[in-house]
Order: sequence, then C-alpha cells, then structure tokens
Amino acid sequence: MNKAKRVDSRLIPSRRTPSRLRTAVLTALSMTALLAGAPAMAQVDTDPIADLIDEPGSAGLGFLYRFEESPYVDAGQRTDLLPLYLYEGERFYLNADRAGVKFIDDDTHRLDAFLSRRLEGFAEDDIPDILEGMEPRNAGADFGLRYRHTLSWGTLRATALRDVTDTSNGSELRLGYSYTWAGDRWNLRPDISVSFRDADLNNYYYGVKPDEATPDRPAYAPGSGVDVTVGLYGTWSFWQNWRLIGGVAVTQHDSAIENSPIIRDGLQPAVFAGAVYDFGTAIARWDDADVPLLVKVFYGRAAGDGCHMVKIMTLSCTSLDHDIPSSVIGAHVGRPFVERINGWPIDFHGYAGFLYRNEMNNISPDAWQFDAYMKGFFYGFPWSHRVNTRIGMGAGISYSNHVPSPEVVSQARRERPTSKLLNYLDPSIDVSLGDLFGNKDWKQTYFGLGISHRSGIFASSRLLGSVNGGSNYIYAYIETTL
Repeated sequence: MNKAKRVDSRLIPSRRTPSRLRTAVLTALSMTALLAGAPAMAQVDTDPIADLIDEPGSAGLGFLYRFEESPYVDAGQRTDLLPLYLYEGERFYLNADRAGVKFIDDDTHRLDAFLSRRLEGFAEDDIPDILEGMEPRNAGADFGLRYRHTLSWGTLRATALRDVTDTSNGSELRLGYSYTWAGDRWNLRPDISVSFRDADLNNYYYGVKPDEATPDRPAYAPGSGVDVTVGLYGTWSFWQNWRLIGGVAVTQHDSAIENSPIIRDGLQPAVFAGAVYDFGTAIARWDDADVPLLVKVFYGRAAGDGCHMVKIMTLSCTSLDHDIPSSVIGAHVGRPFVERINGWPIDFHGYAGFLYRNEMNNISPDAWQFDAYMKGFFYGFPWSHRVNTRIGMGAGISYSNHVPSPEVVSQARRERPTSKLLNYLDPSIDVSLGDLFGNKDWKQTYFGLGISHRSGIFASSRLLGSVNGGSNYIYAYIETTL
C-alpha cells in the first residue's frame, strides 16, 4: 500500500473523459451496452447478489434499489435503481452490471470472462459542492476474469478487472469469501471481499489534479490501496417464481483514499432491496432445442412532440413527427418461456434483435439499435376463439450507438444528459392472420401495431444515465413462428 502524498502535475498522468443466434446476439450486444450510461456513487461488488439469483437455463426481470452514503464530502445519501436483466445460459450470461462467457461451470469450479460497468464516480447532473469545477469522474467499463471455487465450507472467488474504455486506465484485484445458508424458500449469505486497487484507479476517482486545486481542495493523489467490504445478502422465494432480494454492506476505504480532500472519513454503508421474476425455469429452459423460434419484422416512425407512450396506447395522440422525421426498420427474434401462466390466458416470450434508425434530419446520425426484452401477452378476450387477439407489454434494455434525435431534442430542452443505454418498453396489439383469413398455416402469424419506447425511468437510475425522458416510435409488424 503506497503512502498518500500531495504531488505536482508531473506526477499525475492526464486523463481523458472520455451456436445459437439468440445467445450470441444477446451476449455480444449486451456487452456493448454495458459500456454506456452515466456515473454512479461508489463501486459495489455485485458478485454475492448475482450468485444468489443465477440458475442455469433461466432468464428474468427485476429491480434492485441501492441506498448508499456517498464517499464524497457532504454529498449525502442517494437512492439508485439498478434494473435487473438476467439471463443464464450454458455458456453466456447477463446480470445486473455485466455480460460474459463461461469457460468452466460445474458444481465446484467456474471460470468467466466478462465486461462490466464500473458503477463509480459522481453524476454530472448532481455534482457535490466539494467537486465543483472538477472534471466529471465518469463511469467506465472493465474487462474481467473471475474464478469461483465452491467447497463444503464456503465459496472462494478471485476477480481481476482492467478498465478498457480509457476512463481511468486502472486495474483492480478482488478476493472474496462467502458462505450460504439455505432453506426451502430462502438463502442467506455473509460475504467479505478485499479489493486491491492500483494508483491509476484511485487517482482518477478520488484524487484532485493540480489544475482542479483550490485553497480548500489541494491537489492530491491517493496512490494504490486496499478496500475491505463486509456484507450480508439474502433472497426469499414467494408466489411462483418471484424472489425478494435484500442486503446490507459496509466498505472501509484505504486510509490513502480517506486522506483525500474530497472524501469523507468513516465507513461507507449501503442497503439493497429488490425483487426478481424468473421466466426461464417455469416450464422449459431458454436454450432447449425444441422450443419454437419467433421472428418479428417491423417498420415505424417517430411519434409527434408530446405523444408519450400512454397517450399513444389510449389513442389520444397518434401523430407522427414531421418536423424532425425519423424512421426505424428492424427484426427481433425470440422464444416462448411460459404458456398460460397459472392457467390464465397469459404467455411470456423473450426477444432480442436489431433495428436501423434512419434519421431524416440534421440532429443525429443514422444508427443501429439493439433491444433485448421479456414480453407478456394477454389473449383472454371473448372473441379470441374466433380471431385470436393479443395485447402485449415488453420490458428490457435498449442500446443505440447514437442517441435518437427525439431524445437529443427533448433532453436539450430539459438541460439533462442523454444516454445510449436506456430501459426498453414494447406495448403492442395484434391479431392472428390465420384466424382473420381462415388459413390454418398462418395460425401463428400475427399482424399488429406497437410502440418502441426508450426510457430513463424518470431519472431514477444512474446506470441509465439519470435520463428523465426517452423516445417513442409507432410501428407496424408481422410476427411468425418457425
């Protein structure tokens, strides 16, 4: 552990702010999506939570609220929503903050390579007073290798992380131990982890560069150091495939970090609370070969100004944006997870796919967008036995390599940041073409209308860029089963 010291500009380097189709597509683009978003409060090792809710062959949706004391002086407390998009295949996986591939996975050993979001730094739209005038400390993304070894007396893990976005250029090694008590419906896991952080990582997030120094905020470089986190996490299963998630953790930062003029003294506590619904293990594994493939193609246009999703769904506003025109064309593929859940006329499907956005304006360049989502369908209408009619609602993630023009305009109007990664909603209504035209071969082919909606969840999630707003595209589609 290096001794903390005050330094001049020569000692602080400058920083620049900087097979199967479904699994391959989901993992590759999810990894890319993890590179987007906005900074959060302080880095948290999510391994203990993720390991409690991963089950082979499953997929799910949920949320996790984090209540945390900021490490920065007089920054107070923040509440942050972390959406949970979960997928656990034989080789590929996606959880709260990472996506990766498993090289080894058995009852004793697991070896992963992954990309993960580093939820660390401070938000550009909520800068503490002590940090005024400093360059933003942005969230980055790490490439990681993790090894987990499970024994009768507990689980050992080692994780090596390296920034790959030229944000901090830092590295970190985490060593951890946990033990799980399990009941019929609950799990409880105490956990301890030790983080060995290099100088680049600590200097970026907790240091003060010479050109940022003031009389009350002298230049400072913490150097390398060791942080220790102790936590207690648990889950409780209830009502079919629902699980509650909870936990408490406390982090002791290295003294070199605490000596920084922008960091407060003392422990950093955090509380976690959330829930997750597992779609994948109810009737079949997501990667079963005999599960049919769903293919959906669509074309749409950007909704008019003021036509938000609820207005479009209730038909109180269906106009298109002719002032800043923008169109999308795309294809999503998916598979069903659950049919007639609890005997009700409700099915759940999972989808992933691309769309191409043609920006017919000078605000944003044309872009590719990747969407991955779970979608529920209700078809219990009195006439559905004659013409099957479905109302659907999907929820998941959306990543665009360029922010859509409707979001650029609306966020500029609010003087709020934008984000390439946002939450995705997909309400729709469709009818069976086979029923409509009396053709049995088209029974599982549907024509419908939908809304492609990107949302920041009312600025509640820093993973999604603290965005308060989004965009809506009204589209027509055909979906069939292969």
